[in-house]
Amino acid sequence: MFKTIMSKPTTNDITIKGAMTIAILAALTGCQTLPSAETKKPTSTVDSNPLTAAMPAVDRQGHIAYVEEQGLGSAKVSTLYSIRPDGSDRQLIDQITGYIYAPAWSADGQLLAYSKQAPREHPKIYIYDKSSKTRNLVVNVEGSNMSASFSPDGQHLLYSSTVGGNADIYEMRLSDGNTRQLTTLLSTEVQPSYAADGKSFVYTSDKVRAGRPSIYRYTFTTGNATLIPTGGYAASPQLSADGQRMAYLNGRKAAVMTLATGQVTNLAETGLDEPARLSPSGSYAVYPTRHSQISGQVGGQSLGSQKGGDLVIDSLSGNTSYAINSQNGGIVRSPAWGR
Repeated sequence: MFKTIMSKPTTNDITIKGAMTIAILAALTGCQTLPSAETKKPTSTVDSNPLTAAMPAVDRQGHIAYVEEQGLGSAKVSTLYSIRPDGSDRQLIDQITGYIYAPAWSADGQLLAYSKQAPREHPKIYIYDKSSKTRNLVVNVEGSNMSASFSPDGQHLLYSSTVGGNADIYEMRLSDGNTRQLTTLLSTEVQPSYAADGKSFVYTSDKVRAGRPSIYRYTFTTGNATLIPTGGYAASPQLSADGQRMAYLNGRKAAVMTLATGQVTNLAETGLDEPARLSPSGSYAVYPTRHSQISGQVGGQSLGSQKGGDLVIDSLSGNTSYAINSQNGGIVRSPAWGR
């Protein structure tokens, strides 16, 4: 189904200039912690767990993909996992000595796209098929190939690449690898994410001021992009399925904006320069934190205080907040919640 495309080499890497140094999150108030789940743990708790029982079925029966990092420099090992929102059924999808970036689910939750970078190589984009448990290399052009996003019908893939010498956004037809370039500015255009109707996508650009990224919406019919006002440093957008909310990185905070009113809910300073990501229903958000120490009880059993990276799940109505511990005490990054 997938075809690898090749092009002329370049050595540029995608960056958003002026990335902020973010303070470590010391504590999360009013949260509960789920125990670390064993790989392939039975999933019978998904519907009965008190922290997830109130979720819409599309959320609680879905999967959250995320990356766990251990080690530093050339010894860094990145592992891509999938886990249920109640902390069960943790499954290893991929692992590399190097980096894994920005997993993103297809609309039906069957495919997962992500970037993988081995030492002294450029980031390449792969697609994992959950049913067959196979991985396919789909973007292997020289430069940085990042931030993949599936079209709603699963036929196309947006991503950013420096193959042309500058960070721009491309769209690939997955059936044959045919690719077209959508942005051509001299500035940095990265982190594209389709709207659920497939008529537009949101992305990050620093075209107004280098090192001060903002969020734009590109409309396919016109080929034009308009600014989404955020009032400051904003990056890594994702739209809800109904198009009413946008999760993103608001300066130092994982945040969600109601687009009609511009109201922003700042969820937390993650300590990782990481955005929030919305659940399939748009009613919950997930984000990673670094070195949090959270105590809580699940099913009457005290879990004590645990260190390491966590996935934090927040109800946007304010009713529930809890954390899922990392598998091996590593740094947790880039969660994506799919069906």
